[in-house]
Amino acid sequence: MSMNLSWIDDFMALAATGNFSRAAEERHMTQPAFSRRIRALEEWLGADLFDRSSQPARVTEVGEWFRTVAQDLQSRVAGIPGQARAIAEASSTTLRFAATHALSFTFMPRWLHALEAHASMGQLQLMSDVQQKCETLLSQNQVHFMLAHGHPGVHGPLDEADFPSLVVGTDQLIPVSAPDNSGRPLHGLPSSGKATQMQWLGYSPESGLGRILKQLKGPALDRMHAHQVLTAHLASVLRTMALDQRGLAWLPKLLIEDDMATGRLVVAARDDWRIDLQIRLYRRRGDAGKAAEAFWKAASTASEPPDVAVL
Repeated sequence: MSMNLSWIDDFMALAATGNFSRAAEERHMTQPAFSRRIRALEEWLGADLFDRSSQPARVTEVGEWFRTVAQDLQSRVAGIPGQARAIAEASSTTLRFAATHALSFTFMPRWLHALEAHASMGQLQLMSDVQQKCETLLSQNQVHFMLAHGHPGVHGPLDEADFPSLVVGTDQLIPVSAPDNSGRPLHGLPSSGKATQMQWLGYSPESGLGRILKQLKGPALDRMHAHQVLTAHLASVLRTMALDQRGLAWLPKLLIEDDMATGRLVVAARDDWRIDLQIRLYRRRGDAGKAAEAFWKAASTASEPPDVAVL
């Protein structure tokens, strides 16, 4: 007779309570069926694991020894899927990325193209979302890398958890507005910093850009009593609203370079309201496999791609 691994869970359930009825209920079976499984385990071992003469049933000396063995077996079995995935990933050439929406279609394509000169790339999988979701994907090891905006003075969850990161590019958060007929901003911050009824378009808490803007410029905006008329997750949504003359928005330069060049959006505040940004590549911890490690090395040694962000 061979052992059934599920008998280990049966044994641990009964060892925890000593009550056959309760353990059988926990294991979702009838008490007679449960008792037969415990007896089958004892027959396989050739020794009694429980003293049934006492109530509740008492674990025997052999049972105490087997409890330690069973705990070790459960731990080993639980780790098998993760080990299998790690082995599979070690030989996989697929790289999984999470990137914020704005960077996924502005910076990332040109950056990857430049990196191809330093390393060969296999298949890529990209998940584009708000920064908070991207951070969760990386922290849960669902992706190898995350690409997002950052700032040296603003720490996010991955920085607090000390995830390795590289600065792979630069950008700038610029306050912009649609222009009036004379080319001046319809919604501008007053140069004096006095209270204003200026309308502005803000980011939700899930946004990494919103996190940076709130920490660095939030107190000053609060003092000005500026009126926030709209909140959105995505910079692309705020861009559309700014183009529709809904208010002033802080938008990444990479996203609005064409709009500014054509005059559809104009700078709406002094230069000290701009925020210089880093573009960071975060990686998951530990050995990520040959392809991911090779990509990280290439990203570490490559210089910033030309014509990506000239501030």
